[in-house]
Amino acid sequence: MSVLRFAARRLAEMAATLLGASFVIFGAMYLAPGNPASFLLSGRSASPQALKAINDQYHLNDPFAVQYLRWLGQVLHGDFGRSIEYRTDVSTLLADRLPSTLLLVALALVLVVLLGLALGWIGAVRGGATDSTILVTTTFAVGTPSFVAAVLLQGLFAVKLGWFPSGGTGSGLPDQLWHLTLPAVALALYLIGMLARVTRAAMLEVLGQEHVTVARSRGVPEGRLIRRHVFRNALGTVLTTGGLIVSTLLICTVLVESAFNVGGIGQLLELSTTTKDFPVVQAISLIIVALFMTVNLLVDLLHPLVDPRVTLTRRRSAA
Repeated sequence: MSVLRFAARRLAEMAATLLGASFVIFGAMYLAPGNPASFLLSGRSASPQALKAINDQYHLNDPFAVQYLRWLGQVLHGDFGRSIEYRTDVSTLLADRLPSTLLLVALALVLVVLLGLALGWIGAVRGGATDSTILVTTTFAVGTPSFVAAVLLQGLFAVKLGWFPSGGTGSGLPDQLWHLTLPAVALALYLIGMLARVTRAAMLEVLGQEHVTVARSRGVPEGRLIRRHVFRNALGTVLTTGGLIVSTLLICTVLVESAFNVGGIGQLLELSTTTKDFPVVQAISLIIVALFMTVNLLVDLLHPLVDPRVTLTRRRSAA
């Protein structure tokens, strides 16, 4: 199957999945208890006329199917509606907050890839006490939830030692990176441990294969052997965790952003869920689903490049 045909087919599947996800996301908010009109009234009593005006403004009394089709049509035109809480366009809110989240996720992803691959490589190659130390360390990392890591890092490095800011996003790229260092570490800690263990296991499996033994018997230098014959063959297995890594980063950023008061879409999602700000929750949820599927598509396209033994057809059937 050609790359273009495979990509076209996957894009069609993504569109169908997004359509189904949009229905679930839109319906889930309406199944939850409470009503956005009660938030707009701030607990105050209102006359039937005032309540009707609010419901008419936000189309809250329309049948569910009518509301869903209206919202879906707006989304297809790039309009996510108007925030009930902030009284502004959802697109404007996302444009203001998305850069902070993307920078935080990108910084955490760099830490995950660099440290996860490095620790897994070292553990598989060195063995002995080094491998045992890495196993213990990564076990601790995997067993530490992001919100717990956020509290510990904030208490130690921000409050007690004062090395990093305790919250906020800063202004200017250097200051933003400084403010987001602790949130990125808290976000990446679990995934660093997971990726290190996956990399170590994949490399140890390849190290035991016959072609590695043959290459070593032929006098191939150890460094070249590890790079070309071991790590490269193990990279296909490691790459399959890409979708899980990105999805975990996107989900956990809600907790980490709230802990460090990072004004990103994660914190916005938490606040909007609490206040039942339907348009904001629906927009962010749909964006997260779309990003997750996009990453999976990229992983599927990159896998044959990393491991030529895997074809797009085989990769798709395996998925």
